[in-house]
Amino acid sequence: MALTGPITSVYPSINCELINDCHMSQNTVDTANDATSPVPLVDSKPEDAPAEFADEVTEDAGLEAPVDGDTVCEPAKELPDSAAALAEAITLAAELTGEVESLKDEALRARAEVDNIRKRSQAEVASIRRYAVEGFARELLGVRDSLDLARGVDLSTADGDVAEKVVEGLDITLKQLDSLMEKFSIQAVEPEVGEKLDPELHQAVSTVESDELEPNCIHQCIQKGYRLHDRLLRPAMVIVAKPPTAA
Repeated sequence: MALTGPITSVYPSINCELINDCHMSQNTVDTANDATSPVPLVDSKPEDAPAEFADEVTEDAGLEAPVDGDTVCEPAKELPDSAAALAEAITLAAELTGEVESLKDEALRARAEVDNIRKRSQAEVASIRRYAVEGFARELLGVRDSLDLARGVDLSTADGDVAEKVVEGLDITLKQLDSLMEKFSIQAVEPEVGEKLDPELHQAVSTVESDELEPNCIHQCIQKGYRLHDRLLRPAMVIVAKPPTAA
């Protein structure tokens, strides 16, 4: 309540010193109130601050500080359903097991096929080796039959005509044999007299002095040689000439 007029006039009994004390107390209270009153905030952003710093200050001001005692945590990640993951793993394992069994079966089949091919090849090679001369033997039977017929002729009681027929039969048999050998690429090695000795085809069994032939030339062929294609079956047996010794 505001006091108007001289207080002493209203309350003559109050001492002036008491009034003065009251005024001093009032001034002290006002000063204290001024000290405890909130201080107006000063704008922390200078007027000449860059725009980027102003944006940072604005963003920082918009963040709310965590309350004391609270813990800031990241949002929890959703964990996959354990039952669904287990079922998926079981399914995948079953598929892989099936693929492994299929590959194993294919490997066993391939191995069995390789074994069968190997066995068939070995049997075919053995058969070829065993019956390689089958064709030659079949052709040789005719020559054998001709020789048997010639051998069956009794020359002791036969006249001259029978002997001539035997010789004619032998000539026919030799022609059959030559034709057979030519069919199977069997060629005779029969060097001529005076031919140079070839160690690849000829084998010298003896030497003879000769004035008519040069040294190491064939003087006589004792036995024919034969070769199959380019392979020598048997060399020709020959006698080779040599220079005569000085008297």
